[in-house]
Amino acid sequence: MTGPLSSDPLLTPVVSGPLHVRWLGDVTYGDALGLQLGLQRGSQNHLLLLQHPPIYTMGVRAKPEHLLTDVRANGALLVSVNRGGDVTYHGPGQLVGYPVLTVTGRRGGGMADTAAYVHQVEQLLIDALCALGLPGAGRRDGHAGVWLAPGTSAQRKIAAIGVRIDRGRSLHGFALNVDQRVDSGFAQIVPCGIHDASVTSLAAEGVDVPVHEVAAVVARLAIERWGSEASTNAALAWRIAPSDLSIFSREGSEPAGEIASDSRLVQQPSRGREAASNSTPITTPRHAPAPVRMLGRLSEAGVDSATAVSISDRKPDWMRVKARLTPEFRELKRTVRSLDLVTVCEEAGCPNIYECWSAGTATFMVLGERCTRACGFCLVDTRKPLAADAGEPQRVAQAVAQMGLRHAVITMVARDDLADGGAQHVADTIVAIRSASHGEPAAVEALVSDLQGDDGSLSVLFGAKPDVFNHNIETVLRMQRAVRPSASYARSLSVLARASSAGLTTKSGIIVGMGETIEEVKQTLIDLRAVGVSIVTIGQYLRPTQRHLPVSRWVTPAEFDDLRAYGETLGFAHVEASALTRSSYHAREGAEAASHTMASPSV
Repeated sequence: MTGPLSSDPLLTPVVSGPLHVRWLGDVTYGDALGLQLGLQRGSQNHLLLLQHPPIYTMGVRAKPEHLLTDVRANGALLVSVNRGGDVTYHGPGQLVGYPVLTVTGRRGGGMADTAAYVHQVEQLLIDALCALGLPGAGRRDGHAGVWLAPGTSAQRKIAAIGVRIDRGRSLHGFALNVDQRVDSGFAQIVPCGIHDASVTSLAAEGVDVPVHEVAAVVARLAIERWGSEASTNAALAWRIAPSDLSIFSREGSEPAGEIASDSRLVQQPSRGREAASNSTPITTPRHAPAPVRMLGRLSEAGVDSATAVSISDRKPDWMRVKARLTPEFRELKRTVRSLDLVTVCEEAGCPNIYECWSAGTATFMVLGERCTRACGFCLVDTRKPLAADAGEPQRVAQAVAQMGLRHAVITMVARDDLADGGAQHVADTIVAIRSASHGEPAAVEALVSDLQGDDGSLSVLFGAKPDVFNHNIETVLRMQRAVRPSASYARSLSVLARASSAGLTTKSGIIVGMGETIEEVKQTLIDLRAVGVSIVTIGQYLRPTQRHLPVSRWVTPAEFDDLRAYGETLGFAHVEASALTRSSYHAREGAEAASHTMASPSV
């Protein structure tokens, strides 16, 4: 049976409003926790479905003796968490679910409401097992979770549950064993502290179904039980092969200097200090065919590249912009050259460069011109990066002061080759700009990579207190692997959530026209707003070369207007949406709007 069971008061719905379900694929525990905490501060109802790399978690009542071996010796993580229950294991082959919900009190509050909520989570999994062909699952008195043959000598546990409700919002959740790969992980512990029962999985019980299909069943039933007509359901096209990743993102990879990216981009002209140290430039013709792997990822995400816009097709009139070489523009260009600086405005061929530079806003790209990732939309060079230039922060600060800029954006290439991902270098640049200012300092926006979700690296940036913390999610959940395989939708949301929690004004950007639907863009806006993002940019994708992802279609001005209006209804302080919008377009206006609004993460 599915849906609310009104005959049992414990199964009366404890959640109201829309439910937003997201199948996120493989997510680290730290990224998932950061995302949960960000969502918990808001008011939206989310159900996060995912897999973790091997990790053991110890609940508040866990006993050390229930760890039978040193689990860390085998490369697994061990963390203490603020939830009920004892020790448990998460790993590949297990569906982990984190419902972050507003749980309405119906049974007098406190533990009674928590018990009612746990009862509902158990019922959700019991119903899912039945739908998957495994009837007969049930509960065991005194032990949360889902069991097969409960109350008999053959009882065995198939799902663990450990939750926490804080100020009416739920945290943590359940783990459903799907694949027999989880067996070896549980062999290292006394699962949930229970000595008299074994652990099983769907596969061990003869039900052979992949984790993402189990996630789809749980998602459907969760929406039926807890959702409303406004609920949304999005899933990642998630199967990632090591060959999809940049060399810096692969575990146990060869030294970066020995293997070149298979998606090298057009070589940009070298300037200044890098010219002498560059090897022979490697160039890719503009009309060379797109990599087969890239097109394969697009196909798996449901995008037919055969119907894409040809790179030689004329752009619509609304995609054309005239050059305006104002005196302000020429002066800033001279300053950038004299100080041997790189601006993303030039590197990315931004169509708004004339308007922004003339208005006293510029975006400086630090940490070199070579990125350790190979996103399918980006023109930045992907050869082995050079060492960071220690003098760069001061030169950027000098340029900002010399030009009297009102708003400076500091962006970076991804530097996964550096221990801190480049965080200290960006922080030093922010501090230098403020120290070098004469009079009122320019507002500083930091447009950064995800820094691999590392708390220490992020804390360095948070400590520099940029006026705006900007990290782009780039595309919708389904398209992540096709567009940026070395990054993660969940990680991006988690990074933004942690920045919001640190008290920073947060901003993100979405590129459209790569194969996503307008509805999916709206789902992404829901997720960004749910973690406290105040400013969002939405712009049309332009294909740099034929080696890059194709343009699926030209999004119309009316559709951009619709997305802007929708974003405003969600409570964003500023939504910049147009065909020519880029991350830094009208950045000063967005920051000023956010400083006046300081919108909360609720919707």
